Amino acid sequence: MHKHPKPDDRSDNVEKLQNMVEHTLENIEEAEETMKYTSSQEEKEKIQAKNERREQSIEDMRAEIKDEAHDH
Repeated sequence: MHKHPKPDDRSDNVEKLQNMVEHTLENIEEAEETMKYTSSQEEKEKIQAKNERREQSIEDMRAEIKDEAHDH
C-alpha cells in the first residue's frame, strides 16, 4: 500500500501570503511600540535590525503574491 503525496494545492496561496504580510506589519508596529519603552540602545538596535528583516520579508512576499496572481 503506497501513500501518495498530497497534490500541490496553491489555490489559496495569495490569501495566505496576504495574511502573512498583514501579520508581519502588525509585528513591526508592535516592535516599534516596544522600542519606545526600551532604554537600552542595544535592544533598540536589535529591534531595528529585526524590523529591517521583516520589511525585506514583506517585499519578498509581495513579489510572490504578484507571481501567484499572474500565474492564475
